[in-house]
Amino acid sequence: MEPGSTSESPSAPSADPSAGPSSTRPGARRSGGRGGLGIDPHGWDADVVLRDGSVCHLRPIRPEDKDAVQAFHMRQSAESVYLRFFAPIKQLSARDLDRFTVVDNVSRVGLVATVRDEIIGIGRFDLIDADKAEVAFNISDHYQGKGIGSVLLEHLAAIGLELGVKEFVADVLPQNRKMMNVFTDAGYEVSHHFEDGVIAVSFEIAPTVRSEVVRLSREHRAESMSIRTLLAPRSVVVVGASRRPDSAGHRILADILDYGFTGSVYVVHPEADELLGLTPYRRIVDIGEPVDLAVIAVPAEQALACVEDCAAAGVRSLVVLSAGFAEAGEAGRRLQLELRDAAHRGGMRVLGPHSYGLVNTDPQVRLNATTVADVPPAGHLGLFVQSGVLAVAVLGSAERRGIGVSSAASAGNRLDVSGNDLMQYWIDDDATIAVGMHLESVGNPRKFSRARQLGLAKPVIVVKSGYSGYSVPPGQTVRRAHVPPGAFEAMMDQAGVIRVENVHQMFDVAQLVVHQPLPAGDRVAIVGNTGALGALAADAALSQGLRLATEPTTLAPDVSEDEVTSMLLTLLDNPDVDSVLTTFVAPGVGVERDFSGAIVRAVRHAALAPKPVLAITLNRRGMFPELAIGTEPAEQTPEQQAPEQQPDERTRRRPERIVPAYSMPEDAVVALARATTYALWLATDQGERLTYPDIDRFRAFAVIDRVLSESPNGRQLEPAEVHELLDAYGLPVWESVPVASAEEAVAAADRLGYPVVIKATSEALRHLPGIGALRLDLDDAEAVREAFAALTARFTAGGSRGDDPGWVVQRMTGPGVACVVSSQENRLFGPIVSFSVAGPPTELLDDIAYRIPPLTDVSVRELIGTVKAYPLLDGHRGVDPVDQDALADVVGRVSVLADDFAEVAELELNPVQARAGGVDILGARVVVARPAQRVDSVRRAMTT
Repeated sequence: MEPGSTSESPSAPSADPSAGPSSTRPGARRSGGRGGLGIDPHGWDADVVLRDGSVCHLRPIRPEDKDAVQAFHMRQSAESVYLRFFAPIKQLSARDLDRFTVVDNVSRVGLVATVRDEIIGIGRFDLIDADKAEVAFNISDHYQGKGIGSVLLEHLAAIGLELGVKEFVADVLPQNRKMMNVFTDAGYEVSHHFEDGVIAVSFEIAPTVRSEVVRLSREHRAESMSIRTLLAPRSVVVVGASRRPDSAGHRILADILDYGFTGSVYVVHPEADELLGLTPYRRIVDIGEPVDLAVIAVPAEQALACVEDCAAAGVRSLVVLSAGFAEAGEAGRRLQLELRDAAHRGGMRVLGPHSYGLVNTDPQVRLNATTVADVPPAGHLGLFVQSGVLAVAVLGSAERRGIGVSSAASAGNRLDVSGNDLMQYWIDDDATIAVGMHLESVGNPRKFSRARQLGLAKPVIVVKSGYSGYSVPPGQTVRRAHVPPGAFEAMMDQAGVIRVENVHQMFDVAQLVVHQPLPAGDRVAIVGNTGALGALAADAALSQGLRLATEPTTLAPDVSEDEVTSMLLTLLDNPDVDSVLTTFVAPGVGVERDFSGAIVRAVRHAALAPKPVLAITLNRRGMFPELAIGTEPAEQTPEQQAPEQQPDERTRRRPERIVPAYSMPEDAVVALARATTYALWLATDQGERLTYPDIDRFRAFAVIDRVLSESPNGRQLEPAEVHELLDAYGLPVWESVPVASAEEAVAAADRLGYPVVIKATSEALRHLPGIGALRLDLDDAEAVREAFAALTARFTAGGSRGDDPGWVVQRMTGPGVACVVSSQENRLFGPIVSFSVAGPPTELLDDIAYRIPPLTDVSVRELIGTVKAYPLLDGHRGVDPVDQDALADVVGRVSVLADDFAEVAELELNPVQARAGGVDILGARVVVARPAQRVDSVRRAMTT
């Protein structure tokens, strides 16, 4: 999309990588990188989904790319060459090629974008002073419009931040509007001015709220488009369709044809002249027409060759049904990775291998490419199941309940396409009203946490069978997370996910949220003709946190249908009722009677102000035609209704409402409670992402960089380093002065100011209640001397605990509640921020709350308010409440620091003294370490 940007001439002299600005910048060592660790350019490799849903590979440029760069240049139009170099350069000289391809990855960085190993884009930056670099791009004429320039800018900016660069500059010709759009549309604060016939552009590359929104929006659109080629292809080819009717490939082809796929269908077979009425092609490249989707059902050892044929033919997406990959052992795992690399090199996405396939019931598509015998009817539930075997059971259960699906897919070994990708697609899919997901693992929790985007639009129901990767099925190469279960639960809560315990509960919730409106509150009314069922439903409702709007209403066993309709209308018209449970059963054994018609009439009449209605029917579970409400009344369009009576967008999309049926009260109540919790989350203000204008990110960077330069393996920071790092983020830590004698303690107290406290630094003593290894409120020098003497007499080195207490003097804070604020870096989750009240609530009761950054002002408040000890902060027993604004400020700044720097392996503020007049940070511990690249970093990349 975006031709070149810089004013440099190809014949300009190259910079000496051993001298110049990089050698004087803090942290940029001649050894090649940040913090003395050395730059590993292989860490910059990434497969990226482009704007049109295709895939390209980004990697560092290499000296051996000279011929490929020359070929790239020769393919470019004269206009693109001029926009890039400001001169008509027909061929690059040997000196130019050397300069462009030989880089040190510190003062000069270059990236190339490739498809099928052909360079389609080049991006680079060159340092021009200590923290400023000139950036340039060149994008193939044949690949413009795919967002390659934007992707290269994202990756170069992320690399620049790693190297301590603050600002990018570029010179752009006025006619190069596409390049200007790359900069201005990226979300950065771009400044520019006209000078000497060019536009001089400059901008700081640190991520901003706007640039993050832009990045995530681009990622969403690209991934949604890539999944669209899987679920809504215009053409399909089946590879591996045997002439044997019992073979998987033959069945897949038959199902595609029988289900009525609306696009073109092709089949590849090396020998057959006819298959199910189609004329087979010998190879995919022989088709001669563009193909969106290839379904591969050949033995594993043949799959790689098929993928390479698909790449050569320009196929866009693959479904690999074949087994025998990572689930079969190490050799299969290697073959699986080769298959992924071949697909991504060819610009293709992969569902599978070992997948059961996919279904799209949209009448405009009608694609059934699965190994499932019973496909559910068309409907509005999107389904994702990891395991192929389990997918068969899940779809079978949906079919038996009469729950319709919009689309469904199984990831199998989840080599590439995962539930995260499907969620991006379902955000924009009008046919999908709710989403159900069965997850056996979460390979990229940080990306999954962005399910909030989907959750804000549609209910997301998740069955999670295990935590931290311990239940990962064979074949799924998921890293174990090793995080507290509370962190995983927090991630789900932040995303607004409806969590359920099993597949049955998932469908219980799905049949409610797909076919009924969400409740406006937690007040439920119960009505029926049996007191026993009503009592069971009431008990279940209270146990699930719902409130009874009225006492359960029990009508006569032989109540008429008109009386049932009248009572339901009364309850539905009651403003104090948010939802209704019906418990009507036949009045006697052998009596052929139900009350479906009465329930339907009442719900239909109340359709202008809809409330969810659930039917407890005993031994019947699912969606039944007799409980279908139909469409909304035709006599009033939504525009004619009063504003408060207009159905929401979800109701408007729904073709019909059905009262869901449940076999037991507990099932119905659990579904209603989960839907109510989601509705309340949806109605809650989610807040604004936290930003702090006074943060000095580059000061913090300098501290971390300096430490890692001296200690490449990382270490705990010294007190002065802790103070400097935290001060940069507005987190001042009170000074603690180490002392070894009474006179040193007095001198420290005189300098700090009275009153003071003397306390031990020993971890063993600090966290043991009742030991008394501290003295408080020391008002003068004599009190300090006496306290120090008493403490050292009681706790001496080599004593019964065998631990040197390590005494410090610190100024005394006011009365309040001691809290602990901490973060830890996790490869999968990224930073995990926790909050607790210090002492027994944390140490004995594990009363700790977690959140996954980035946080909003609302989520910080939730984090603090979630702990069970929260009343201690809010005026328990008449004590003045602490300053929760100041406490939230500390938590928020810690979350931003942890999110900014993966090098901060551990951070603990303990204690944080929260009091009525503010917050004091009395102690802090920080460990920095060489970070593993986060699976969801500021560089867009494909991670499952």
